[in-house]
Amino acid sequence: MNAHPPKKGRAGGRSARVALRAAPLAEDLRPVRPGLEGGAYKPLSEVDMATIYEAALTALETVGMADAPDTGIESMVAAGAILGDDRRLRFPRALVEHTLSIANKNMTLHAQDPKYDLDLSGNRVHFGTAGAAVHLVNVDTKEYEDSTIEHLYNAARVVDQMDNIHFFQRPMVARDILDNREMDINTVYASIAGTKKHVGTSFVDPSHMEDGLELLRMVAGSEEAWRARPFVSLSVTFVVPPMKFATESCEVMEVAIRGGMPVLLLSAGQAGATAPAAIAGAVVQAVAECLSGLVYVNSISPGHPAIFGPWPFVSDLRSGAMSGGSGEQAILTAAVGQMGKFLGLPTGSAAGMADAKMPDAQSGYEKGITNVMAGLAGINMVYESAGMHASLLGFCLESLIIDNDMLGQAMRCVRGVEVTPEKLSLDVMERTCLEGPGHYLGSDQTLNLMQSEYIYPTIGDRTSPKEWAEVGKPVLLETAQKTLGTILQGPKPGHIPAEIDAAVRERFRIHFS
Repeated sequence: MNAHPPKKGRAGGRSARVALRAAPLAEDLRPVRPGLEGGAYKPLSEVDMATIYEAALTALETVGMADAPDTGIESMVAAGAILGDDRRLRFPRALVEHTLSIANKNMTLHAQDPKYDLDLSGNRVHFGTAGAAVHLVNVDTKEYEDSTIEHLYNAARVVDQMDNIHFFQRPMVARDILDNREMDINTVYASIAGTKKHVGTSFVDPSHMEDGLELLRMVAGSEEAWRARPFVSLSVTFVVPPMKFATESCEVMEVAIRGGMPVLLLSAGQAGATAPAAIAGAVVQAVAECLSGLVYVNSISPGHPAIFGPWPFVSDLRSGAMSGGSGEQAILTAAVGQMGKFLGLPTGSAAGMADAKMPDAQSGYEKGITNVMAGLAGINMVYESAGMHASLLGFCLESLIIDNDMLGQAMRCVRGVEVTPEKLSLDVMERTCLEGPGHYLGSDQTLNLMQSEYIYPTIGDRTSPKEWAEVGKPVLLETAQKTLGTILQGPKPGHIPAEIDAAVRERFRIHFS
């Protein structure tokens, strides 16, 4: 007979704790969620920001912008810009300041499902995809393959199920569609068919933009429904740095503005190549170019939803190649994000553009550093934060799943520390140290906060070496591959009704199944 009855463990033990962690939490109790407030990291001082702003105003007054289309010149001159004999538009300081006073500063990017709407006010942070990779990374063969429309659709399907990837902007070019019009239409439709989250896309020709708006009105149900909740934004590289408008892209932008579509004003100079090599100079040029775009948009439609989008890139000056995963890229992105907040504008920039060719340790540290710094700087829309490799040349579906974990940790850094009387924990310390067991493992506070204060990786491994061996010694990439297979073999999204899908396919030549 056993003289010592078995000790009672905590009810349920490890399995109960696992079940507790798996249970869905109310939105306000989740440890991380879209739109947490950043802004704690400030690489620029107040004096620095004022100095950069003044330099950008001077550049717009003296250097100005070339190559605007005639329609844009007409609108901006009517608003107060000056067209010189050299055909460059120059922007008086008063015009820029007036534009800032009327610009939309508290915009919401809508999604097909309202629970995924993105509030871009203040320093609220959201992470998502973007880019124009021409290759899909095949992790089995370690080869870069041509990206296709099916790859793009599958990427949207994966993002739809990733909690920490908050929006989907087209990350790959559908290289299997040779006709540019069909490629643009299929790109936007594959994106919105794959995810209910907000979608960003681009068009190469104004007439393609008109077709795209027609498609979006069909999916929305009517012109009025589309304009009330535009769930797609236009990512428009409206400049060709240094300090020139991209004529055709500006014409596309004009169609989008008149069609009620939000726009991302994207300036993508490369420091040392198409922007000054000095980090501060690259920031000045990016701010100046994006301010010219803001004048452009508001001269057509005052208050139109426009995201201030300085995306200055970094060159490896030994070769001239882009270096998307460098420390310089991290600091440059944070700095332009801070300038957007200095101006009070909804701001988007790029991070997570790893130089690494595969989802490996280099990819992890490059993406982790650049994304955390972007989030801490309070950038509203952090584009290209997941899935990218080779400085935007390759996109990896498995990396979406790995990066979702990484972005959860990044958002936890953005959230920071809440200091409240309850969380100072003095009463808990007193009970534990003077009356209790001398540790906090079983305290009510620990159990109550284990889900709301802490975030746990979805596929990342935190087991002991012994436990790791018992479950077959899983490797992160292999776990991501299994998760990807489960998603893609599961049911396809059905949020677009079958009758609307059929009507779209009758009207347009859709290339994905």
